[in-house]
Order: sequence, then C-alpha cells, then structure tokens
Amino acid sequence: MTQPSQPISADRALLNITRRLEFRMVLLALILAIALSFLSPYFLTKNNLFNVLDQSVVIGIVAVGMTFVILTGGIDLSVGSVAGLTGVILGLAVQHFPLPIAILFAVGGGAGVGLVSGFLIAYFGLASFVVTLGMMAIGRSLAYIFSGQTAISNIPSAMSSLVYTNIGGIPSNVLFLGVLYLLAWGYLTYTKGGRTIYAIGSNKEAARAAGLNVFFYSVLPYVISGALAAVAITFSIAQILSADPLAGNAMELDAIAAVVIGGASLFGGRGSILGTLIGVLIMVMIRNGLNLMGISPFWQGSAIGSIIIIALLVESIVSRRVAR
Repeated sequence: MTQPSQPISADRALLNITRRLEFRMVLLALILAIALSFLSPYFLTKNNLFNVLDQSVVIGIVAVGMTFVILTGGIDLSVGSVAGLTGVILGLAVQHFPLPIAILFAVGGGAGVGLVSGFLIAYFGLASFVVTLGMMAIGRSLAYIFSGQTAISNIPSAMSSLVYTNIGGIPSNVLFLGVLYLLAWGYLTYTKGGRTIYAIGSNKEAARAAGLNVFFYSVLPYVISGALAAVAITFSIAQILSADPLAGNAMELDAIAAVVIGGASLFGGRGSILGTLIGVLIMVMIRNGLNLMGISPFWQGSAIGSIIIIALLVESIVSRRVAR
C-alpha cells in the first residue's frame, strides 16, 4: 500500500529542491546587484537597468532553447553558427520579401538545422556533442558562402521597429522575452510534452517503457533551439541593421553558462525556465558591471568560464547530496 506514494514523494522532493535552488539563485542575483551598485554608482540607474534587460534579450532567447535540450541530457553547440547562418538568410531574404516572410525563412532555416541534428541524435543514437559540433562547422561555413564573406548592411530601416517600439512603456524585444519565458514555463510545467522532456532526461529507457514518445520529444528540443537561435539573431539584426556571418560567435558558451548557472543538470532531468532566466540575468549583470568598472572585455571570457566551472562544481555537490 505504501509503494504508490513513493513516486509522489520523489516528485515533491525534486520540486522542493528545485524551488530551493531557484530561491538561492534569486538571492545570489540580488546580492550581485547590491554589490555592483556599490562598485559602480551607475549600475542601479534607470537607463542602465533597461540596458541590462535589453542585453538579456538575445542570449535569453537562445537560453530557452538550450534549456529544452539540456533537460533531455543533450547539448547544442551549434546555436551560435545557426544564428549567424539564419541571420544571413534573413539579410538576403529581406531584400526580396516582406519582413514577416523573411523572418519565417530564417526561423524555418534554424528549425531545419535543429531537425537534422535532433534526428541524427535520436534515431541513430549519436552523441549530441559530436553532432552539434559538426553542425556548428557546417553552419558557419554556409554563412560565409551565402553572405559572400561580408556583412549584409542594406537592411531596411523599418526592421528596427522590432526593437525600438515601446508597448506600455516596455521595449517590444523585452516584452517578447517575457512572453517567451512565460510560454516555455507553462509548456514544461503543465503539458504532457514538458513532463516527457523531463522524463527523457531523467531516464530515457524508463520513459520509453512507460509508452512516452521518446523519439519525437528527443528531436523537438533541437528544433526549438535552432528556431530560437534564428529569432534571437533577428532582434540583434534589428538593432544594428546589419547581418554578419560572424554573428553569434561564442553564443553557445553564454547560453550553456546561463542554463547551468540557473541550476540545470548537464546530465538532464533537472532544471527550470525560471532558473534559466535568473542565470541569464546574472550573466548579463556580471558583464554589465565589468563594463561599468572599465575592466577589459578580454577578461570577461575568463570570468564567464570561471562561473561555468563553479556552477558545475556546485551542481555536482548538490547532485551527490540529492542521491543520498
């Protein structure tokens, strides 16, 4: 009679752990904000806070897709090159088609790359690291070929309205980011698909034995990741009105760092959209603070890399305690 209650207790324990982790991440973000406000008097100004939110949009969008992938126990190293490739596709398409159609071309291209990666990983059982590493090289190569090895700068100025339009006093790109996170949170929390993604990351064979569609929900995260990489670069192009084949360089590092800092396990099955959002804000605040303090951008890579290692160390310690 006591056996049926064990899975429920385990689910509740995992939920409590996740909530405690998210609470610690919120507390860390607040402590970081307070520390930066002392180190730089400009940090807590209204303009800079809006700047932090604006800087969170591109990496925040990519981090949503990366969260889906990491929850299944995979990783997507191709998001940066996919962003560069789809940015070039958008830059070329917008010369001949209306902006909405051009964006659809770009998003469809990103989703297509993700579909190929996901299929190779799910159907043939290939390592996600190797497949997406190969896609990274292919995507960057195609970006150079399609662009003619040069940035596409004749982007229609009307595209800037995607970023510089205010809705209720909130920039449209920031509002889009908030809606995206709300939708992703709802999907992962309340739908069968979301629970299946968690189940695949926790134990793929058990999920298959339970009758879940493991193949479809193993491919879907990569499709989402590729599509969102295209969406992210769309907002970036709208800001600078230029599509560079080098765009998105090292974007995968920032996305993975944000997800891991947010408490997700690289082994899959544990993490949350809220945690990823907090991770993104922590990442952006650190970079913003370093810029305000006049620290060389070359040191920022060291700072982000150190944060990833520390986050992995903490994640390992937490995992061991959970296992006990």
